[in-house]
Amino acid sequence: MRYLRWIWAYPLVTATALILLTVGVLEASGLPDPARWVATIWVAGVIVWTLVGMVRDVLRGHVGLDVLAVTAMIATLAVGEYLAALVIVLMLAGGAALEDIAGRRARRDLRALLDRSPQTAHVVTDGQLGGGEVMTDVPVDEVTVGDILLVRPAEIVPVDAVLLSADAEFDESSLTGESLPVQRGEGDEVLSGAINGSRAVRVRAARRSADSQYQQIVALVHAAEDSRAPVVRLADRFAVPFTAVSLVLAGTAWALSGDPVRFAEVLVLATPCPLLIAAPVAFLAGLSRAAKAGVIIKSGAVIEQLARVRSAAFDKTGTLTWGRPALVDVRPATGFTADEVLQLAASAEQYSTHVLADSVRRAAVERGLSLLPATDAFEEATNGVSASVQGRSITVGKPAYVAALTGTAAQERLETGQAAAYVAVDRRFAGTIILADDPRPDAAGVVSWLRETGVSRVAMFTGDVSATAQSVAAAVGIDEVHAELLPGDKVELAAGLQPRPMMMVGDGVNDAPVLAASDIGVAMGARGATAAGDAADVVILLDALAPVADAVAIARHTLRVALTAIGVGIGLSIALMLVAMTGVIPAVAGALTQELVDVATILYALRALGAPRAAV
Repeated sequence: MRYLRWIWAYPLVTATALILLTVGVLEASGLPDPARWVATIWVAGVIVWTLVGMVRDVLRGHVGLDVLAVTAMIATLAVGEYLAALVIVLMLAGGAALEDIAGRRARRDLRALLDRSPQTAHVVTDGQLGGGEVMTDVPVDEVTVGDILLVRPAEIVPVDAVLLSADAEFDESSLTGESLPVQRGEGDEVLSGAINGSRAVRVRAARRSADSQYQQIVALVHAAEDSRAPVVRLADRFAVPFTAVSLVLAGTAWALSGDPVRFAEVLVLATPCPLLIAAPVAFLAGLSRAAKAGVIIKSGAVIEQLARVRSAAFDKTGTLTWGRPALVDVRPATGFTADEVLQLAASAEQYSTHVLADSVRRAAVERGLSLLPATDAFEEATNGVSASVQGRSITVGKPAYVAALTGTAAQERLETGQAAAYVAVDRRFAGTIILADDPRPDAAGVVSWLRETGVSRVAMFTGDVSATAQSVAAAVGIDEVHAELLPGDKVELAAGLQPRPMMMVGDGVNDAPVLAASDIGVAMGARGATAAGDAADVVILLDALAPVADAVAIARHTLRVALTAIGVGIGLSIALMLVAMTGVIPAVAGALTQELVDVATILYALRALGAPRAAV
């Protein structure tokens, strides 16, 4: 059924393929005349239909490849190459279908973002006649300012609100880009789209759904997509001059010889295949080469923009950094070793879903420490986890939580961006595990490569605090930092960043609007950032930053190959037309000769498959 839908969605492709098959069967059956008439009638109908569209385009001030296509179809019919005419029709129809498919994918309504958008809210009201409290689930659009809402563990905050509970922990990475959970106290504002921690909390609605942060992100994405100007196809720029030159040469040959056949003999060599085929083949080869490098580029137009990029901006968390806390240090207390503290803590953290727990477990494994069996494990919301490991009572959590058990827990002095997990063994303070979100090892190389290869301006856009942003920027070689930004701020900065075209690299829901608004949006999609991936033009499938430079290098090579292929094809065509003006190339021979030109340009265009990766 899926394939049937594609067949019905693009009837011109289906019909032309059937006509081509019919003509082939008629030719094989020894019926050339019916074959010629079937092909001629069909191609003539397509020519008329295309001419109607051309007139509409000309009235709108646009003249593109349709001029060359009609010229090619008329020329091939005039010299009896009706099979070639059918192939041109099929190529045109197939190209339009592929362009439409790519456009639909690039303009999807961000289903992942919309699906994640809160649909209901738990409104708490006083029961009538002293019956206590009543909780009612209502559509999020019906929440009014002042309503008391219950947010359960791991649920998304439905609207911007004020926290009524004493304290709570929220994952705001989709809004600010900060990978570490944040602590909020009573009276603090909590933004919609934040994910609640492991304890149910109450909040008071501060804004309606339509005015809340998460819905504004969705609106920004749509507005940015609608406002982005379309990119003119590469080959369209050559259509008018090449067509004009071809008609002048053909007309001159007719005028000088007085023979209208001379017009056809020259014009048949003006087939637009170098434009219709060479550039798309080069771009498809570039897309294929990029995919092998772990990069999905959504269209040939994106390749052209990417090849000409002159300024770039990067998100911090998950883009320039790993997006997950990594071990910085283990500081054991007297009587314990670093490996002992880390192994026991990681063993206790096996049953925790906290973001720091995963980092502690990963750090232990990377050090070659095996996780020991744990029993009687339980987690106290927002505070920590306790478990029995080989008969020893292990507690990992906040300093106050550990201090309540041990009577002492030294408060570590942490640098910006760091977090600490405190460890107790048998109710005795055992040490501290320090974690931080470090820059990716290839980030500095990517930034340096971009500067060395023509990107004159590189900036950082992040929702993180300024001190952390500045430290990461210094580590990767970026000197222009814009910190503590909301999604709307990023869009505004991206719009004003010069020179153009401008590339934005980011991940997560919070980056979706700026990715959609940028000339080239690049999403780090290795860990499933589907909303950002839908809004972006380029998606990096590997959990690394180096493919961003690879994408630019591949795009530049692809564009050079495409332009060269077009130049070679047009140059050979014009040279052959000049020869044909003398009458030494008959129409049939000219058509066959032009096919050799097409083959040469296509073979050259396939050089894009060998595009080099960036030396990062």
